[in-house]
Amino acid sequence: MRLLVLGGTRFLGHTVAAEGVRRGHDVVCAARGQAGAVPEGARLITVDRDAEDGLDPLRGERFDAVVDVATISYEWVRRALDALGDQVRHWTFVSSISAYADHTAPPTGVGDPLLPPKAVHGTREANLADPELYGSIKVASENAVTAAVGAKAFIVRAGLITGPGDESDRFGYWVQRLARGGRVVVPDVDQRTQFVDVRDLAAWIIDAAEQGTTGVFDGIGPSVGLLDLLASIADIIGAEVEFVPVTPDDLAELKVNHWAGPRSLPLWLPATHAAMTGRDAAPALAAGLTPRALVDAVLGTLEHERELGVDRQRKAGLSAAEEVEVLDAL
Repeated sequence: MRLLVLGGTRFLGHTVAAEGVRRGHDVVCAARGQAGAVPEGARLITVDRDAEDGLDPLRGERFDAVVDVATISYEWVRRALDALGDQVRHWTFVSSISAYADHTAPPTGVGDPLLPPKAVHGTREANLADPELYGSIKVASENAVTAAVGAKAFIVRAGLITGPGDESDRFGYWVQRLARGGRVVVPDVDQRTQFVDVRDLAAWIIDAAEQGTTGVFDGIGPSVGLLDLLASIADIIGAEVEFVPVTPDDLAELKVNHWAGPRSLPLWLPATHAAMTGRDAAPALAAGLTPRALVDAVLGTLEHERELGVDRQRKAGLSAAEEVEVLDAL
């Protein structure tokens, strides 16, 4: 199979390309080439997806399948479909569970209401400046994919993606923090959470291209209790920890943030998004998504954390000093 990965230089795109190469496919990555190198065995074609004619270097190329991991640019998606949509037999678009409109009600499936689409005509960098656009741009992009390639589309609404290459520091924060041991501040909530290891998601995407799997799926693993997950991670790495549950009201008073970003407790969600990480993974599992054992996911994340440097400034979580500050305030 001749596979085009629109991206391929970082995280999911890189992992998809590497999996394609590992299986013996002819893999081409189309990217600016500034975020990193493509996997060994793949070929890079340099493009500029911000330019109307930015995919011109792909002219004359023919592909069996395309995987588009465009994060937050409707124009990137539209231009790719215009250039390539009519010539391939399978088209994967990686969307997001952020496309759903209501994260307070228990999810019922991929037919749940979506945000209003916003076909914003801006660069990826400009769109990233307004995080409120993310889900709506994903919806507009999904609509464009469906309109252009119809039954050839495999739309994956991914949840939290973890594992080697993850730069978000969310799941990794907990693995590394628990590995350090000691008293650990955790949110005192009855909340569920879920994730998918990047290697498993990439394998499923390649499976779908090989087998012609199409449709819309929530690309996520089974939902588990957040505190149960943290306890399991601590057991896996043999960490000697004492969980210190702190109520949401106290966390708010101590200016600890939800989900991600500075001075946060990653994976902890506000009430407005409490059901976001309770999606039903069963349809995706039935369609071939195969989550690895938690021990493999945790150890892969721990290795990645150590490669990045455990003392680096993080994008998410509490620093050691901030956690002490919270503990002292209690």
